Amino acid sequence: MAIDDKSPAAIAEELGARLKQARLNADMTQVDVAEQAGVTRKAVLNAEKGKAQLEVLIAIMAALKLSRQLDNFLPAQEISPIQLAKLQGRKRQRASGQRASAKREPSAW
Repeated sequence: MAIDDKSPAAIAEELGARLKQARLNADMTQVDVAEQAGVTRKAVLNAEKGKAQLEVLIAIMAALKLSRQLDNFLPAQEISPIQLAKLQGRKRQRASGQRASAKREPSAW
């Protein structure tokens, strides 16, 4: 099943399972990871179940020496040339809240 077809909960569970396998591959116990990450063993257990706060997940990934994977997980986003032109060189701070489907259709001349 493709990742697009999975629910957020299913994706979180899959990431937790991958985190657990990375820990096992590193031959580390949950306590070892917890100590290196500066979190509790329960936090590691929850992360392996797919239920972790973002900071805890990052700390665990750092303890497992997986921090470089974060760039693959969520690459840095560049400002699009169109947005840059609309902003006249200023950096965008907020989203408008308008959805793509809510935008007006171009009027016929």
